[in-house]
Amino acid sequence: MDDLERIGNLCEAGLWLVFALILAGKGWRAQGRLRRVFIRLAAGFLVFSVSDVIESHTGAWWRPPWLLLIKAVCVAVFYFGLREYYRIKKNPGV
Repeated sequence: MDDLERIGNLCEAGLWLVFALILAGKGWRAQGRLRRVFIRLAAGFLVFSVSDVIESHTGAWWRPPWLLLIKAVCVAVFYFGLREYYRIKKNPGV
């Protein structure tokens, strides 16, 4: 079962890496404030991908404690990035 968890974490890491690449591409093409949002989200997903690779070696998302902190910061980046994205889309001229 441990191998299944490890493989699952590595697959997850690959998924987050794909998200990071897509968002980086969107950031490359975007203008102004949207560019910053996409680049921040891409960086967050890249770090989240790396954290899943680390998790596949440690066996837990809370061990070591700094891994939990990294994951929490990534989730905060996702939340605030998406919030900013929707604010920009709602009021593009502001």
